[in-house]
Amino acid sequence: MKTIAQQPIGIFDSGIGGTSIWKEIHQLLPQENTIYLSDSKNAPYGQKSTQEIIDLSIKNTEFLIHNGAKIIVVACNTATTNAIEYLRSNYKIPFIGIEPAIKPASLNTETGTVGILATKGTLNSALFEKTTSSLNDEINIIEQVGEGLVELIENGKIYSDEMTFLLKKYITPMLEKKCDYIVLGCTHYPYLLPQIQKITGNKVKIIDSGEAVAKQVKNVLSQNGLLNLNNELPSNTFYINKDKTVLETMLTEYKESKINFLDF
Repeated sequence: MKTIAQQPIGIFDSGIGGTSIWKEIHQLLPQENTIYLSDSKNAPYGQKSTQEIIDLSIKNTEFLIHNGAKIIVVACNTATTNAIEYLRSNYKIPFIGIEPAIKPASLNTETGTVGILATKGTLNSALFEKTTSSLNDEINIIEQVGEGLVELIENGKIYSDEMTFLLKKYITPMLEKKCDYIVLGCTHYPYLLPQIQKITGNKVKIIDSGEAVAKQVKNVLSQNGLLNLNNELPSNTFYINKDKTVLETMLTEYKESKINFLDF
């Protein structure tokens, strides 16, 4: 019988983008069992109302709890900024959220201008407003909704002409305003790093939250005595409620992973 520590880390996202977070967690905590839920049928969350996002987050949370999750990572910026307070208030399990790394960018910028590429749902949220309002007034934040990016990633079109066109459209104005940091405010977007860096060159630093989130997961598990110290080969199970072809492509190097279609 499994101990609580041997139960999986639960992770959910509006789609396959949160696998960028899963990879960081798996790299830092390779002994941990994981269960990942990709709600691709309802992606993107960024265009939905706050109540719709909360309802979807509840459904995802209850699926992961039903499957034995000992902690839940909300690997979606939009779900974090709109729903995590509700989840923490209504479930006893620990939750780790994803917030755009605006603070470290604002502390390190030399030009005083920071760009953020995120979904509409993240940029319009109360939590994002609270975070940005606490920053130095002298820091200029350039907000850009990455409309269409999640859909292209979900459909495996990362290197398409359409993706290149949209990224240039969104990032060029940031460069013209002398941004020296660009924050990726969606867990899908780290998959666009090669494309973005072609546009920005070496003068702009690109920040995402993956490594920091993995460290926070480790800290919370340690504080609660939930680190898995068992030496058995871990189980990494993925569920998706849409065609799993693109997800399989993103996980080709993880041969031990099990990917299941979920009518959800």
